[in-house]
Amino acid sequence: MTAGLAVATLIGSMTAAFGHPTHDGTGKEAGFDLVAEEVSPGGVPQERMTDVRCEDGMAEIFACHKVDLASFVPLAELGGSIWANDVWGWTDPETDREYALVRLYEGTAFVDITDPYDPTYLGNLPTVVPGNGGNIWGDLKTSGNHVFIGSEAAGHGVQVFDLTRLRGVTEPREWTMDAHITDFGQSHNIAINEDSETLYVIGAVRGVTAPGCSDVDGGPIMYDISDPKAPQFIGCYGGDGYTHDIQCVEYAGPDADHTGREICIASNEDTVTVLDVTDKSAVEQLARVGYDTSAYTHQGWLTEDHAYFLLGDELDELAETVDGTTTYVWDLNDLDNPELIGMDNDGNPSIDHNIFIKDGLAYQSNYTSGLRINDTFQVDQGRLTERGFFDVYPADDHTGFAGTWGNYPFFDSGTVVVSGVEEGLFVLRPRTKSAGEFGKH
Repeated sequence: MTAGLAVATLIGSMTAAFGHPTHDGTGKEAGFDLVAEEVSPGGVPQERMTDVRCEDGMAEIFACHKVDLASFVPLAELGGSIWANDVWGWTDPETDREYALVRLYEGTAFVDITDPYDPTYLGNLPTVVPGNGGNIWGDLKTSGNHVFIGSEAAGHGVQVFDLTRLRGVTEPREWTMDAHITDFGQSHNIAINEDSETLYVIGAVRGVTAPGCSDVDGGPIMYDISDPKAPQFIGCYGGDGYTHDIQCVEYAGPDADHTGREICIASNEDTVTVLDVTDKSAVEQLARVGYDTSAYTHQGWLTEDHAYFLLGDELDELAETVDGTTTYVWDLNDLDNPELIGMDNDGNPSIDHNIFIKDGLAYQSNYTSGLRINDTFQVDQGRLTERGFFDVYPADDHTGFAGTWGNYPFFDSGTVVVSGVEEGLFVLRPRTKSAGEFGKH
């Protein structure tokens, strides 16, 4: 079999069942044995580490630049888990304490990271369907003081947990959920627009019973979460098939025609799709654009001025449509006519996964090359500039599904949490800023 045919066969097998990566051993999970090991395949011992400064390009075993390791909490200390996927964060508005919310094979772990050098594990909210192999995929987002937790596991739905229950807790315990959405059997991802108090469930293709949504084929299913313990179904959209990830905002960007509207930017496998979802019962598709090197349009994030969108394609490196980790820069100054203005290639062979932007810096979880921090101050030219990184997978930077899954950079303290799939939770302290903060435009 030729290399090109092998890649085509892999991608085909991953998308055959539902138009998106399946769970039959040919996709992401094929690279992981789901067995806890004393040293991860990436070369990280299952031992806690603390206060390791990045000096001369290394923080002990980790390659780095301007990012210090405040602490590392191994899977062995997260309830003895065998697998981590996504990670998010929450700051208690009453106490200012910071918490990492770590999605695990077995459920969701809560970790108090207020002291980033001495995190405290507070226990686990078990998954609804223990033992199901789909639990390797999970996602979670917060709205106010609640976290909403989804999974590809059949029958999981979305769990709702009141995070204020963590106040004053100092010892681990087993937690229970506060509410449960069951209008679908599984989901690939969820997104929340806190301004409109709307939950977007995406990638739900099995067990969908939400009214009128059985044929949306993985498109957004929407809920009013103004009462987070009693989410109300308010609509769905199937006009562009399966949505892999989505970001929805109250639009405040340069396109005056859409100011104040609720706009979603969807990563839809082979296109970037722009939706006006202000009226949940009559969603309007504003644009749908592809690109020549597309292999799997995975996830992206808007710049803070809503003018540009940074996109990661999860399979372009593997399919060799590009020759290194590539971030696509889309100009959204005209929401009805997005334009690809740059393909930033860092020369690394690793696969990109999840991107988030804060204070002009793009925090990118790029599997085997770890967390990469890129400056967006020249984004209008289609360019990014690397300011720092921390490689959570010391063994290598191969083009495969291993290393970091996600990150959360939005704590006011500057702490960034990163999940390592077969490693655990990395609590990082970057020493980076955007050149834009100094007027270097």
